[in-house]
Amino acid sequence: MKHAARPSSGNPMSIFLKPRATRIAAAAGLAALLLAAGAHATEFNQLQPDKSTVTFAYKQMNVPINGRFNRFGGRIDFDPAKPALAQAEIAIELASVDTGFPEGNDEVAGKLWFNTRQFPVARFVSSSIKPLGNNRFEVAGKMSIKGRTLDAKTPATFRQEGNLGVFEGSFVLKRGDYGIGEGMWADYGTVANEVQIKFRLVAAAAAGKK
Repeated sequence: MKHAARPSSGNPMSIFLKPRATRIAAAAGLAALLLAAGAHATEFNQLQPDKSTVTFAYKQMNVPINGRFNRFGGRIDFDPAKPALAQAEIAIELASVDTGFPEGNDEVAGKLWFNTRQFPVARFVSSSIKPLGNNRFEVAGKMSIKGRTLDAKTPATFRQEGNLGVFEGSFVLKRGDYGIGEGMWADYGTVANEVQIKFRLVAAAAAGKK
């Protein structure tokens, strides 16, 4: 009587392990797909001012000067899967300006500069966000300072850190366009017209969508 041929594998248990391994691989693949879908479904809409920064830099008598704003707020609605639908509105309390010394803060808050008593807030409201690839975007909108509202545009990058979304970028604001620095300060040879604004805005994931 002829005997049935044995499996060619050197391990006779392999014939039983293969289906189990296949099931494990399939489950792992499904889990990866679900995790990827969850990551893309994350929405960031809770701005974290305590983790964010808005700074500025300019030249006075050709000497670099740096400063920051200590109080700001607003809203961000950003879904990485639908970046073109994102919206942002940022309001900065101009009286919170920090130039590094008290006399400078008082001067900048005064009537010739920000005139914070009459115009306490600077505001940016986005109108469109154009994806550029590699988590880079072009954000366009309206900037309002001292009663003047003008078109503004800035590049920005995005990255996810756990349940936080981090948006960073910089752009040049021309102070003369908004009447910032009038009278004796209107001379661009004394204080440059170009002011570089840098921002790092951090937003937490929407509740239930981390």
